[in-house]
Amino acid sequence: MKSLEAEIAAIDEVEVFGRVKAVQGLLIEIAGPVRELRVGGRVSVQNRSGVDLDCEIVGFKDGRALCLPFGSLEGIGLGCKAVFSAQDGAVRPSDKWLGRVLNAMGEPIDGKGPVANGAERYKLRASPPPAHERARVGAPVDFGVKVLNTFTTCCEGQRLGIFAGSGVGKSVLMSMLAVNTDVDVAVIGLIGERGREVQEFIQDNLGEAGLHQSVLVVATSDEPALMRRQAAYLTLTIAEYFRDQGRRVLCMMDSLTRFAMAQREIGLATGEPPTAKGYTPTVFAELPRLLERAGPGLKNSGSVTGLFTVLVEGDDHNEPIADAVRGILDGHIVMEREIAERGRYPAINVLRSISRTMPGCVPEKVQPILAAAREHLSVFADMEELIRLGAYRAGSDPKVDRAISINPALEAFLSQSRNERVTIAEGYKALGDIIAASTK
Repeated sequence: MKSLEAEIAAIDEVEVFGRVKAVQGLLIEIAGPVRELRVGGRVSVQNRSGVDLDCEIVGFKDGRALCLPFGSLEGIGLGCKAVFSAQDGAVRPSDKWLGRVLNAMGEPIDGKGPVANGAERYKLRASPPPAHERARVGAPVDFGVKVLNTFTTCCEGQRLGIFAGSGVGKSVLMSMLAVNTDVDVAVIGLIGERGREVQEFIQDNLGEAGLHQSVLVVATSDEPALMRRQAAYLTLTIAEYFRDQGRRVLCMMDSLTRFAMAQREIGLATGEPPTAKGYTPTVFAELPRLLERAGPGLKNSGSVTGLFTVLVEGDDHNEPIADAVRGILDGHIVMEREIAERGRYPAINVLRSISRTMPGCVPEKVQPILAAAREHLSVFADMEELIRLGAYRAGSDPKVDRAISINPALEAFLSQSRNERVTIAEGYKALGDIIAASTK
């Protein structure tokens, strides 16, 4: 009954409409009662075949509403009727969404039939909880991946970025986290993904076990920019719903770079000036609004632990989006092509990765072990080129000699197969054994 009441409340009392006056590129200009409209409002444009095309108002110019479509502009012409909606974009998530694959509109695309909606409406572009009312981060989260558990320990409600180039193993790492992480619910957003890879990720990487406790939101690279951007908003909205139910939520998004690219397309279409690498000012304004929605909820509620991938262009980890995201999140995980090329997966550079909640969430007895391991890795990295060239003479420096002797064991520790799961305690013990053996 509550769901039906929500449906009735969403019906507009009065039909407000206008007419299409111009179409430029992907931008539709609509004349009508613009004083009653607002940025972010929804419009339904009827094409020549009588099919409705959903659009969103992104700005105003010369007394006309500027709209971008959620679909193809085929059949849209001058004079087409455009009906304005009093309701902004919102969805009504429910527990029935678990195990389902949705598009950016919250509609199922997995062929399993319709999804049951909940009673409460959640805005797609909601504000984060007030900073002074949020709870603090919780206990460490067990990712099941030993390199992350030990060297970049993450707490409940923390937000980490995974920075990597294409083909370095982000999707495989995400699937390991979705299956192995000790949380109640995983919400996964695939933003701008290749259409071919969606089924591969669901069937091969995620599997039935991972999908059972997950909600998957998909917007492929061929979909309009609005759909790709809204898929990111929907991912956070679903995560917020489960957080409000008191659950521990893992929210993963692949990738923030494609969200930024979608926002760039929208900004350029509305006449915004391009800045660094063509990104418009709204890109750097929208990124913190999106990312701040993840994190701890209000006191006595759940939390949203966020993992967001950043596709660094040309393996440049200082490009504008990577640089902006690094300053917003609570830590970053750096994956490097050179490590992947030598066959070590996950290809994580421990020395360049950091979690801002460490060492506060790591037991005191483990901290010396982690410090010793980082020191050995750092010494070996500094001398690696000389060692491989044979220019280093054994016995010249005891620290370098120890780093060389322990490096094979550390490399083996940092490697992990896709189907393997290692708890935090097991990871600490294995690393402690390696460090203890090196001091004998």
